[in-house]
Amino acid sequence: MIITELLAVLSISAAVGLRLALPLLLIGLLSGPALWSNVPILSQLSPSLVVGILAGWSLCELVVFKDRTSRQMLQNIELFFSPFVGAIAGIAIARTVELSGWLVGLVGVVGGLLALVIQLFQTGWLYRPQRPPVWLLFLQDFLCVSLVLLAFDAPQQGGLIALLLLWLIIRNSSAWRQWYLSSRRSS
Repeated sequence: MIITELLAVLSISAAVGLRLALPLLLIGLLSGPALWSNVPILSQLSPSLVVGILAGWSLCELVVFKDRTSRQMLQNIELFFSPFVGAIAGIAIARTVELSGWLVGLVGVVGGLLALVIQLFQTGWLYRPQRPPVWLLFLQDFLCVSLVLLAFDAPQQGGLIALLLLWLIIRNSSAWRQWYLSSRRSS
């Protein structure tokens, strides 16, 4: 059924929105001996090169970039690449579940947009006056890995978590807008 596949794409795209390289690395490792055969662009490159680049970037996401200045630099880079990587991951899941035709392109667009929205929210959170606590960054890492695993094993649950995450982002963004408008009126 197409709803299940769409929920799997939402799950993987939300994971890409949280962390960029880690979901792609996990897709390759979970796909078995045919590393990245369904992933556009990455299937054309040497698997050892792809593993090296994605492992290095994932290590930077998970360990190195936990302080504010490094996190801002990483966030700006990830904001630029998130729609492309979200589309690539969405297309990879669509190919894995054997969707065909125009649905693959549509799924890629939806995946890219969801990843971009989540990255935009994270960028906005990072530039607020109060810095997010470190435990929240580790929670993002856990949620990212969980969403990738759920995309393969339980796409309904992963997709619902992704939709819940999108709802929280929309709700929080409207609260930020109200805060901004009220601070602008008072000054």
